[in-house]
Amino acid sequence: MSRKKPLPLLENITIEAIAAEGKCLFHYNEKVVFVPFCVPGDVVDVQITKKKHSFMEGRVVRFIQYSKVRATPMCEHFGFCGGCKWQNLPYEEQLKAKQQQVFDQLSRIGKVELPEFHPIMGSVKTSEYRNKIEFGCSNKRWYTKEELEKLPPRKEGEPGHLASGAIGFHINGAFDKIYQVSKCHLMDDLCNKIRNDIYDFAVANQLTFFDIREQHGLLRDLVFRNSNTGEWMLIVQFHYDEEGDEERAQLLLQHIADTFPQITSLIYVNNQKGNDTFNDLDLITYKGTDFIYETMEDLKFKVGPKSFYQTNTEQAYHLYSVARNFAELTGNELVYDLYTGTGTIANFVAHQAKHVIGIEYVPEAIEDAKVNSNINNINNTEFYAGDMKDILTDDFIRQHGRPDTIITDPPRAGMHPDVVNVILNAAPKRIVYVSCNPATQARDLALLDADYKVAQVQPVDMFPHTPHVENVVQLIRR
Repeated sequence: MSRKKPLPLLENITIEAIAAEGKCLFHYNEKVVFVPFCVPGDVVDVQITKKKHSFMEGRVVRFIQYSKVRATPMCEHFGFCGGCKWQNLPYEEQLKAKQQQVFDQLSRIGKVELPEFHPIMGSVKTSEYRNKIEFGCSNKRWYTKEELEKLPPRKEGEPGHLASGAIGFHINGAFDKIYQVSKCHLMDDLCNKIRNDIYDFAVANQLTFFDIREQHGLLRDLVFRNSNTGEWMLIVQFHYDEEGDEERAQLLLQHIADTFPQITSLIYVNNQKGNDTFNDLDLITYKGTDFIYETMEDLKFKVGPKSFYQTNTEQAYHLYSVARNFAELTGNELVYDLYTGTGTIANFVAHQAKHVIGIEYVPEAIEDAKVNSNINNINNTEFYAGDMKDILTDDFIRQHGRPDTIITDPPRAGMHPDVVNVILNAAPKRIVYVSCNPATQARDLALLDADYKVAQVQPVDMFPHTPHVENVVQLIRR
């Protein structure tokens, strides 16, 4: 049996540029090499970890010289949790990279005629900007090298260290391991206090942590939501698999309710599925309401545990303002709002339109959308639930009217080809395309290009310190 040739260590390498997915790149022997957690101008030694025909991947094992274009990461977990990969890049440089990313993807993938882009709109907040965050629970805690060195030596025959459970983020390449996070800067610090208290309570009371491979363990997942009205929601996912688990879950929930009165919506679920999604499960409200409110201008929005709402509240207002401006409504238009979620955009533009129809996959979100219209005394909206490609058909348009304007805000996968075809058949005068993935947006723009010209492009940063970017495109019928 032949042994694999060991992968090389490349020394004294200068990082050249920013690449996709928060990585950087340099060239070596006519191949591009992708490396995370560094910035252009860093001089480093790189251990190659993957070698393919046209590219390689590696990791920095030594910094020889730091780049002048560098920021000090604000988080002690930088480089381990894998979440905010651009903390070491000054924010103005992040914005430049995102602007370039949008241009590259729309021009290279879309290959459509493009106008001059508007300058990217930076986020109002660069820390504690999220209103929703999810933490996994696991009985397999991932330790850093420094953490392992501090652990007491394991005695012979012991199955593992006492504090082997963790609440935090999944490690890349190890879906069953969780990196314990003590402080995350993406949300208000109350989130950290609650999460750390839950961990301490679980350890003190010997509550088990979930094992995703074996599908057992009580404490499975935590989802936090807060709002600009000061309300907090916590969704605790349990996995009952032995006698007494329900009682232990109730013990934890009561402790949370007693310790943190700031939580206005405490919800839980017994999730027996193979994954952590709960949109198809019945959730139980332990304390308070089963929703929280967000406000935007003079509007109030009800957000439930299954509702989609943009995770950067303040920046969402600017994003939707761009979409409304691009719609150029006069008050006489029939507007279709596709992938409407809780009807945020639909209700946000309703005062400037004659009538707005919203369509969304999640039935609970559509019910919230209807409530949001009612509580804001908006009478010119209607909403429909179902798979977009099944709801939005030529028959639907014949029944409800041909839209003058379509606003579409699809998930990362973009729009189904059937949806694009129906939009083309509907032939609205104007399309406003809001996207969290400019690559799939570019693909869809190519499909629309025969009938629609890209008139305006506005990148919007919703997620500082990450490579993710939102983009709004205005299309005008040719």
